[in-house]
Amino acid sequence: MKTTKFAKKEDIQRKWYVVDARDVVLGRMAVKIADYLRGKNKPIFTPNVDTGDFVIVINAEKVRVTGNKLEDKKYYHHTGYIGHIREETLKDKIADAPDEVIRHAVWGMLPKNRLGKAMLKKLKVYAGTDHGHAAQKPELVKITK
Repeated sequence: MKTTKFAKKEDIQRKWYVVDARDVVLGRMAVKIADYLRGKNKPIFTPNVDTGDFVIVINAEKVRVTGNKLEDKKYYHHTGYIGHIREETLKDKIADAPDEVIRHAVWGMLPKNRLGKAMLKKLKVYAGTDHGHAAQKPELVKITK
């Protein structure tokens, strides 16, 4: 009789991946990134252990969305004071902080607990093509339709 193998902290080997967000649909990219952050691409995947890898996203300002989402999709932020809810469209958010748009989309696909927050810390998003992680020798991930 075989027993199920569960991943332990010392069994995990983390790799680095680079995702180029130029002309890639935001939702499709976020799903792929979330899978790499959770470790679902590995045979050692265990839901209650952080088995994921590091992901670097470059060209975040050139991400693509379908339909009228640039004008229709809204991001809300409440300051905590009465009547102080802030609203921002996706178009303004990409112009202001494109890294937050991708981070927000990926966070929606991760577990909402301590484990999910630890996974999100392994996501590095950059607006341009430069990133300071060349020493880690990241592999390029091609996201297709």
